[in-house]
Amino acid sequence: MDKKYQNKPSGTRKPNPSKKGKTTGIYDKNNTVRLNQFIARSGICSRRQADVYIKKGWVTVNGEKVTEMGVKVSLSADVRLKGDKIVPEKKIYILLNKPKDTITTVKDQEGRRTVLDLVRLPEKVRLFPVGRLDRNTTGVLLLTNDGELAGKLTHPRYRHRKVYEITLTKEVTRKDLKQLVTGVELEEGIVAADAASFPDPDDKKVVGLEIHTGQNRVVRRLFEKLGYKISRLDRVSFAGLTKKGLPRGKWRYLTPGEISMLHRRMF
Repeated sequence: MDKKYQNKPSGTRKPNPSKKGKTTGIYDKNNTVRLNQFIARSGICSRRQADVYIKKGWVTVNGEKVTEMGVKVSLSADVRLKGDKIVPEKKIYILLNKPKDTITTVKDQEGRRTVLDLVRLPEKVRLFPVGRLDRNTTGVLLLTNDGELAGKLTHPRYRHRKVYEITLTKEVTRKDLKQLVTGVELEEGIVAADAASFPDPDDKKVVGLEIHTGQNRVVRRLFEKLGYKISRLDRVSFAGLTKKGLPRGKWRYLTPGEISMLHRRMF
C-alpha cells in the first residue's frame, strides 16, 4: 500500500503458523489432497461449493460416488462432476492496470471492450476478473482461473483492503473527509471507509480512500451522498497488490512472492 494513504493499520490477518504448508493447496507428502481442494484447483468453484457438490452425490472418484467430507484423492485419480472429468488447471495470476471505457466481465452482450480483450496469453486458459471495477474506474484488477482464491479475496469476512485515489469536481471539506471514516448512511446501512486523507495537503480535490467493503459502486455512492461528483476514480491497491511500474492498459504475471502473499491472506 502506498504509505501516503496508510493512516491506520490495515488489520490484515497474520498468517497462522499452525497452518504452514496448507496455504497454496499443494499435495501432501503422499501426493494426495482433499477432494474438495482437488475440485477447487480445477477452477470450477471454491472448496465450499465443492463440498456442496460432494454432499449432493454429484462427484465420483474412480467410478465410485463420494459423499463424505475430508476424503483424500491422488493426483492421478479419475474425479468427475456429474460425469464430466475434472482436470486441475495450471493456475494463472495476472495483474492488469485497467483503463477507462473497459467492462469488467468475461463477455459483453453489447460488444463493448472487456478486460479480457486486453490480455493475450500464449496458451488457451479460462480467466475471470476478481471483483468488479465499473466501466470508467481505472487501476488494479486481478485476473485468474483460481476460483477458490477469487472467492476469498472478494468475501467481506477476510476484509481485504482496497485503496483508491479519487479526483472530485470541487474541494472536499475536512468535515466530510472525517465523515467518510465515521460512516455515511447508504441504502444498505452505514458504510465507513477505513481511512481517508489528502495525498497532497494543498489539493483538496484529490482524496485517498482505503476501504474493505465491496458493495456495488460504493466509493462513488459515498461521495454522491455527501454532495460530490467524481471526475476520476483510480484503484491504486487491492489486497496488497499495486500497479507501480505498470502502464495503463498493460498487464503482467504476478511474481511468486505476490502469489504467496495472496494465499497467505486467505487464512
